[in-house]
Amino acid sequence: MTTTNGGQSQDFNPEQVPQLNVVAQYIKDFSFENPNAPKSLVAGEQPQIGIQINVNAAPISDTDIEVVLQLSGKAEAAGSLMFSFDLAFGGVFRIRNVPQESMNAVVLIECPRLLFPFAREIIATTVRNGGFPPLLLDPVDFVALYRQKMAQLAEQTPAQ
Repeated sequence: MTTTNGGQSQDFNPEQVPQLNVVAQYIKDFSFENPNAPKSLVAGEQPQIGIQINVNAAPISDTDIEVVLQLSGKAEAAGSLMFSFDLAFGGVFRIRNVPQESMNAVVLIECPRLLFPFAREIIATTVRNGGFPPLLLDPVDFVALYRQKMAQLAEQTPAQ
């Protein structure tokens, strides 16, 4: 197929279109603790909830990359731990025809963005099954996390 762009003709090749496919997604590691049950299940003061999110990636082949979304959190009330969780939710992504300069952004922004809703559901269901109201995590700005991570890496890299 030939397309015209401003009078110039270009051959359209579907093999060159950037592609991002989910090959697999899975729980890599998961822990939920409810150490003070049943005392922690009695309604009391509003708990303080802390959440940490991290994204790691490792190549598997020329086109496949494993991305692991790590979510850790805990809820405390009156100085006592109500519950804690640690989830490593992974996915294998097949990425083709993405320019090398865009690859980090695709891997560390788009891939975790696709994984997050599933990880959020696992946490909400588990917290509910632990006897608490479901913990519905707010959407995550993976662009901001990516920028933060790149800034940290820039600080660690010695100036030349």
